[in-house]
Amino acid sequence: MERVLLDAVVETDYGQFDLGWGGDFGFDGDADKYFAGQVNGLVGAAHPGGVYLHFGRRSGGSPVRIVLCTADPGAAEESWEDVVEVSVEVGADAGWSSWFGEGGELEGIAAGSYRLRVSARGRDAGRDGEFADEPVDAYLLQFWPAEGSPDAILRVGSQDAEYWHREWGSRRSLGFGHG
Repeated sequence: MERVLLDAVVETDYGQFDLGWGGDFGFDGDADKYFAGQVNGLVGAAHPGGVYLHFGRRSGGSPVRIVLCTADPGAAEESWEDVVEVSVEVGADAGWSSWFGEGGELEGIAAGSYRLRVSARGRDAGRDGEFADEPVDAYLLQFWPAEGSPDAILRVGSQDAEYWHREWGSRRSLGFGHG
């Protein structure tokens, strides 16, 4: 069973999308602070105040669906090209924001330990179609109660995701043929 917390086209700038709780949270450009100790480079969950995601599309609208699941939702559908999971300690007053200035509450998610799966499709099209009139990339964020565990890259299908895993992940070889 799942509860939809957000289902909208979100306008971003610089591809920045934040989930934060309990105060003023937002990506400040210091990737090491958000991605420290992680292998993935798409979802920065090392900061205790929230999670930083960057989309393939630098500016424009991208469909974002955030759901709260009662248990692990199982394998991601094949239509999602890039899939990453992180563990987070969600605090009080959870919300979302974009660098474009949009934002809102994530009503219904209680403080606690969660696993967060972020699935994406169209990251390469997003990177190349920045000024397209219609959405070209899309994101599904699934939360479910779980104890903390290391982040994981479950699927890489775009060159854009491969690049960010290499650049902002732990900077060790991830089996993509890069050192």
